[in-house]
Amino acid sequence: MKILAVEDDSATRAILRRQLSGLGHEVIPAAGGREAWGLWQTHRPPVVVSDWRMPQGDGLELCRRLRRHRVDDYVYFILVTASGPSVRNRRAAAAAGVDDFLTKPVDVSELWMRLRVAERILKYTNRVLRLEELMPMCSYCKKVRDDRNYWQQIESYLNERTGAEVSHSVCPDCYTRVVVPELERIRSRAARAAPGARRQR
Repeated sequence: MKILAVEDDSATRAILRRQLSGLGHEVIPAAGGREAWGLWQTHRPPVVVSDWRMPQGDGLELCRRLRRHRVDDYVYFILVTASGPSVRNRRAAAAAGVDDFLTKPVDVSELWMRLRVAERILKYTNRVLRLEELMPMCSYCKKVRDDRNYWQQIESYLNERTGAEVSHSVCPDCYTRVVVPELERIRSRAARAAPGARRQR
């Protein structure tokens, strides 16, 4: 996996990078939250392992920014703390969107286990996201089925999901195939019903 490793201490960052590389992962190192945010936007790694306390943007703020940013795939966030976090700190981290914790010095077997869990959760989370993107549609009337198993017009379905209002128009193919023949039929009926047409008979 591609992993963003965020640690302000250069020696600790080098150790974390070596541990992650040794486990077979591609590592993107960052020295603080601000640098990490820029690197994440460029590389979009699915996992972030970040120190909590850092002078240039801490781990919680980085996690909050990730959660506020709309992404197609879930990002698994592991927060590294100098000591086991208190109940209050755990709640703050959970509110920020943190998924898991590691304590310094990071034990490589603990790191391996957390990353295995991350891989599993990412796999199933992204599968669910893909399934949600599928839109069951009736082949005949073109109604779509929502997640409550109700069938509704696609306009109301899109409005509920996105808030978008749908404006109706006619595509060129349908204009040629449906609208033009219908206009011709209307003109033909109007011509037959005109007074002049009756006199000619």
